[in-house]
Amino acid sequence: MKITPVSAFAASLAVSALLLPGRLRAMDWPVREGKLYRNFGWNNGGKPVLGNVFETGDPVLAAEDGEVIFSRSDGDSASRLPSPLGDWTAVDHGDGLISIYSRCDESRETGKGEAAALKVRRGDPLARPGVSGWSAKKGVYFSLFDRRERRWVNPSLIITPLPDVSPPVILSVRLRKTGGGLIDPARTRYLSQGSYTVSVAAADTRLGPGENTLAPHRIICSVNGMEISSLNLETFSAREGSLMVYRNGLVPAKQVYAPFPAFEIGEAPFTRGQASLEIIVQDTAGNSRSAVFRMAVE
Repeated sequence: MKITPVSAFAASLAVSALLLPGRLRAMDWPVREGKLYRNFGWNNGGKPVLGNVFETGDPVLAAEDGEVIFSRSDGDSASRLPSPLGDWTAVDHGDGLISIYSRCDESRETGKGEAAALKVRRGDPLARPGVSGWSAKKGVYFSLFDRRERRWVNPSLIITPLPDVSPPVILSVRLRKTGGGLIDPARTRYLSQGSYTVSVAAADTRLGPGENTLAPHRIICSVNGMEISSLNLETFSAREGSLMVYRNGLVPAKQVYAPFPAFEIGEAPFTRGQASLEIIVQDTAGNSRSAVFRMAVE
């Protein structure tokens, strides 16, 4: 798959979700050719992925003009301890935004692990793709961090989303009442009244040759036409040592990601009568899919 900005949808995303005042143009992806292996928000064994992971053999490029503030490579003073990031480089773009290029091979020399005032321009080579750190495929783990707000940012909010015309898929929906087992609403005609935790397994599908399923961008849960909960995989905030995600307000990410490989969407109340449960899943390119489950509540 060729990774190039092709969608005008990015403009509306970048404007509506601009996290950094003064940024007038979208950034670029850090590789020209490659396969998106994992994306922001992916449920990785009960923990979220905080960036986009590309499988590629192409050089790793600066996503935007900036200043290299840190670089770690094998043999420098910071390499004596193992790092899940492997060889990595951080570039400061101003306004508090930092891009991080990790799991590379031979990051650009910038002072052996120490901050160095090295200016780079958009598209400048920073490193070669590698298999360093906690990676099994040759490529790069690209992430964005807003240090003013102390949050990891979904790159697709700032960079043109990759080409995608396929809607997400809803793999399963499960309801769980306190002290009870899992209920499949697709196989249930009757439900006892009360409050149920809703878990949704969903994925973004690209349907290209050899493509992987990815995390969706947003999951919305409604009961009888009223929105009950919305999980938005746009940012992850660091608060007092915990990673937080937005689900009707900031909640610990471990609450959302605990039911691996699903996402815990929140609590849905069901009262006596006919009930309609709707799940809507959206991706960053604007594609969506919905599923409706109708039950009699006793």
